[in-house]
Amino acid sequence: MNIKKLTVLTVFGIAMGWWEGVVVVYIREILSLRAVDLTRITMEQVKRALTVAHPAYTLLFIEQTREVSTIVMLVAISLLLDKNWVRKIGIFLWTFAVWDIFYYVALKILLNWPPSLNTIDCLFLIPRPWIAPVWVPLTVMAGFLIISGYIFLRYRPES
Repeated sequence: MNIKKLTVLTVFGIAMGWWEGVVVVYIREILSLRAVDLTRITMEQVKRALTVAHPAYTLLFIEQTREVSTIVMLVAISLLLDKNWVRKIGIFLWTFAVWDIFYYVALKILLNWPPSLNTIDCLFLIPRPWIAPVWVPLTVMAGFLIISGYIFLRYRPES
């Protein structure tokens, strides 16, 4: 992976993270919610969706489609930027990590949230809700950066 491509991927991931943080700010403002309330409402939606005949009408379903869209964007950029499938995985992991880290950076800057790395968050809703302290995804993302860095060094394009 050359520095120019890695820089573009990093900027893309930062922009995605910031954008998602801004979306959360708007959601909280529109619903007049604090962070704890948004997590609680999300979990209530999960329970309700399990009993509702038409889950497409729930906030849960809408949020799941946003999450799928995010993954599709990350996969698409990975598929476009390299021919080698191992490097494609590296690109996906790198961009995913930068995006997720900067999502939390954006929330900290915009909302001063989370108050600590031990704050509980609803991390993802697919296929089921993932609930954990904020330090968990940040640790996983650091691992993704290390793995992708290894991939970029180990599987260099042939000249």
